[in-house]
Amino acid sequence: MIRLFKVYYPLRALVLFVGEALIVWTSFVLGTMLQNREDSWLLLNVEHGYLKILAVTGIVLLFSHWFDLYDSSSLGARWDQIMRLLLVLGLVALIVAAVGFVYPSIVPGNGSALAGFIILTFTLLGWRGAYSWMVKRPFLRERVYVLGTGERAQRLVRGLRERSGLGIEVVGWTGDVEGELTRGTVASHLGLLARDKGVHRVIVAMPDRRGTLPVEELLDLRLGGVKVEEATSWLERISGRIEVEQLNPSWLIFAEGFRFSGFFRVVRRTLNFLVALAGTVISLPLIPFIVLAVKLDSSGPVLYRQRRVGRRGVVFYCYKFRTMRVDAEADTGATWATDDDPRITRVGKFLRSSRLDEIPQLWCVLKGDMHFVGPRPERPEFVEWLSKEIPYYGVRHMVRPGITGWAQVQYKYGNTLDDAREKLQYDLFYIKNASFGLDFLIMFHTIKIVVLGRGAQ
Repeated sequence: MIRLFKVYYPLRALVLFVGEALIVWTSFVLGTMLQNREDSWLLLNVEHGYLKILAVTGIVLLFSHWFDLYDSSSLGARWDQIMRLLLVLGLVALIVAAVGFVYPSIVPGNGSALAGFIILTFTLLGWRGAYSWMVKRPFLRERVYVLGTGERAQRLVRGLRERSGLGIEVVGWTGDVEGELTRGTVASHLGLLARDKGVHRVIVAMPDRRGTLPVEELLDLRLGGVKVEEATSWLERISGRIEVEQLNPSWLIFAEGFRFSGFFRVVRRTLNFLVALAGTVISLPLIPFIVLAVKLDSSGPVLYRQRRVGRRGVVFYCYKFRTMRVDAEADTGATWATDDDPRITRVGKFLRSSRLDEIPQLWCVLKGDMHFVGPRPERPEFVEWLSKEIPYYGVRHMVRPGITGWAQVQYKYGNTLDDAREKLQYDLFYIKNASFGLDFLIMFHTIKIVVLGRGAQ
């Protein structure tokens, strides 16, 4: 795996992405050359053909990402991938044709785009087929042994086996040992598989290592070139979250990350203020229509003010356009929204699905109570309860809360204790790996979710 923006990605998925970028760009260059043999140099160099092709390449890659064509968990679904690929090419072709009809000067001209799409269709299908064949070759897969038993080790084994795009083959784990688990039986099983299967990496996932951890054998493997790593970091890599179960406080203290320099805080705060100011100006024309729609749909105030817990546990007021009836919590008190919640008004349902109800939160960003990216702020009533039920819940208040966050783009809307625990694990991952690059990545995913209408509640 390779780390970009402090997030781990399967190397194979990045190879697929880079390979496809080169194929798309080259296909349109060849289309221009074949369709305009005499004028190709003029079209590409004088009329900015290379820049136009670069723009089309970016659109193809963007749509491919939106349709999950680089999701490592679905790379094995051959026909589903082909249908999505053809759908992407069809949509991009329609967009290029529409733009070319209105502004013919900004797309590759003289039939170059059509020729490029024809070449691209065949080359992409061929590339996907060759890639699928190539990544299944045994010599390109890393062989891993998981040292440990129990639920945590099982989750790791299951996660590695389900993500074929990681290029990892689990050749064995301690759960396969027959009979009583002792240091001798564990060491014998590990040594046998390491010798017969040619293990490249050992991942230690033992909850209790006293008396059963084969230290000498691990040291011999390490000195022999085999990588030995701890399970917590690998679970973080493959899931994008930090599991709170069996998490030791010492790991939080000594782990890389969880540090924010003064320079990072000042620059991040400045950028959030400027972007929020620009967002406020851009959204001004929409606000009168939203206000009118809310007023006509149901009686009550347009804005909804609610107490939320921010950085260092400070309570602040979060503002939204009202999407529920005024008496939504008159009988029940503070409750999470549910699927098909009857308290949500007709206009409120649209505002939530389009995220337009969150425009007033720009004021919270301008004031400094919130940022664009961070853990979602929770209500004080829920924070008090969740802090008792979930370990390390208070860690999420190390940073300012956000309008969107890593948990929001990685996990569904949650309205249960288990959902809150799952989202905390993603929040811990964000706090540990916070960076400008990760913030940009989360914003990019948020745009995708909003455009496709996913995750609204």
